[in-house]
Amino acid sequence: MGGPAALVGQSMGGHTAMLVAAHRPDLVSRLLLLESDAGRGTEAEHQELGAYFSSWPTPFRDQLEARSFLGDGPLQRAWVEDLEMRPDGLHPRFDADVMVETMRAVAVPRWEEWERVACPTTVVYGSNGMFSEEERSAFASKAPVIRRVNLPGAGHDAHLDSPPAWKAELRAFLDLCDG
Repeated sequence: MGGPAALVGQSMGGHTAMLVAAHRPDLVSRLLLLESDAGRGTEAEHQELGAYFSSWPTPFRDQLEARSFLGDGPLQRAWVEDLEMRPDGLHPRFDADVMVETMRAVAVPRWEEWERVACPTTVVYGSNGMFSEEERSAFASKAPVIRRVNLPGAGHDAHLDSPPAWKAELRAFLDLCDG
């Protein structure tokens, strides 16, 4: 105990894990990044997502009403499950404006930091995720990526919409950490 840790992160969490590995290599032995890159996104995309989150008619009376509005896909089910009960009903645990500001910060390209990552890294993308093949290849070519995996049929939230494939990759990564 007490040595460097293996970090796993998805999307913004992967971006954060990458920045930790770049700035504090003494703390990170390996990285597993799911649907992550060095930073991207446009102001229009951020505004669109913020408008979507702000459109939620909260509070929801119950999970049924939330599902009726949000939908029943894997990501939407996760959002419904994560709603917080307050005296007046169910609310998201995040603020739409804070989410947009966080996305703006993550959108700043951090190629210099990515290229400083020295630990072995596995990069996993959903075949239907948010990154183009060109973006995936560019990202994987600029750091010590030991494995690059595409999960067939998975999207940006591959851990939710393709759990068996994601768990297999996570197990493979953890086995490398133990070996």
